[in-house]
Amino acid sequence: MGRRTAPAAAAHAGRPDTAVDRHWRADLLRALQYSLAFVGLLMVLDWGEGSLTLPRAVLWAGLGTGVLAVFLPSRVAAGDGWLAVHNLVRERRVRTDALVSVRQYGGIAAHLVLRDTHGKWLELDPRVLEANPLIRHLLDAGARRSLASGTLLHGTQVLQELTDRIDRQEARAVLTASGLL
Repeated sequence: MGRRTAPAAAAHAGRPDTAVDRHWRADLLRALQYSLAFVGLLMVLDWGEGSLTLPRAVLWAGLGTGVLAVFLPSRVAAGDGWLAVHNLVRERRVRTDALVSVRQYGGIAAHLVLRDTHGKWLELDPRVLEANPLIRHLLDAGARRSLASGTLLHGTQVLQELTDRIDRQEARAVLTASGLL
């Protein structure tokens, strides 16, 4: 029997036809820093008051774990015809070449909800697409195939608005970097 050396998400990351969120590790490190800073501050304040005991330290560590769970970023991966979001508890995966709908919810903390013909769905932060052009390209290619096959009934305007916004941001960044703005 062969040994398994990497979880399923990491196994996809090594394949050339798979794109992963390139900022995920930095976001994970930031979440760990926030959590450790929170626990450290609580313990220092409790120690300064002279009331730090082992049960209270365990309580603060538990609260720090909760903070980590809140700030822990989802890991996004995409390939030819699929998109997956791995969070703390589970992985959700949709077929981008069989999408039925793409909807955007929320204002400031907006998120996309993608549904496919197999009944699968996932939630995705649009900022992941803004920061990862390859994931955005793979999603766009799959959505175009869904549109061509007639399965994508709702959401083409959402995808177009997202693409337009990202293109405007990239154009502004290029013009700023070249000194034209």
